[in-house]
Amino acid sequence: MGRVASGVGEHQEAEVEAGTLLVASPTLTDPNFARSVVFVIDHRPAGTLGVVLNRPSEVSVADVLPGWDPHTTRPNAVFVGGPVEQRTALCLAALRTGEDPASTGGVVGVRGPLALVDLDGDPDDLAPRVRGLRVFAGYSGWDRGQLHGEIGRGDWYVVPALPDDVLAPAGYDLWGGVLRRQGVPLALLATHVSEPRRN
Repeated sequence: MGRVASGVGEHQEAEVEAGTLLVASPTLTDPNFARSVVFVIDHRPAGTLGVVLNRPSEVSVADVLPGWDPHTTRPNAVFVGGPVEQRTALCLAALRTGEDPASTGGVVGVRGPLALVDLDGDPDDLAPRVRGLRVFAGYSGWDRGQLHGEIGRGDWYVVPALPDDVLAPAGYDLWGGVLRRQGVPLALLATHVSEPRRN
């Protein structure tokens, strides 16, 4: 297993795979990803695709996908999934306990109870089988080897995801919360304030 290069000592990283999180290091200043938490939807040798979980937009789901709005987890905003193809909508769902993504119509399993939703399907058919939905505009993508390079230089920490991460409320500090549950040394990074002059 690889190691994350960081200033907080050696930390054994999780393998990047579908269903893991990429947590931005405090030194990652790209405005698309500063203090972001990315849920990995697909990872293969050709590249990686995910969505940023903690960037709600000002756009309501009711404005773009009115049929899905009543079933969306609050806030009922479209979240900015990343800088790629922002006119494309993706939807992630957390299925209810006992529901199997492989036998649930209108979804493709990602990991555990988390699944990608076919937004062309009937939301009323799917709603009883999920405990939460979130809609994303655009996604985050990395070409072959690109993400590995960014992890190697310490831009990202790779950690396990919990189903509730995908449904975290807008006011919750998901970035800090995910870091805190990792234990030391990563938990210490959660105290890093966003303005460097205040550190």
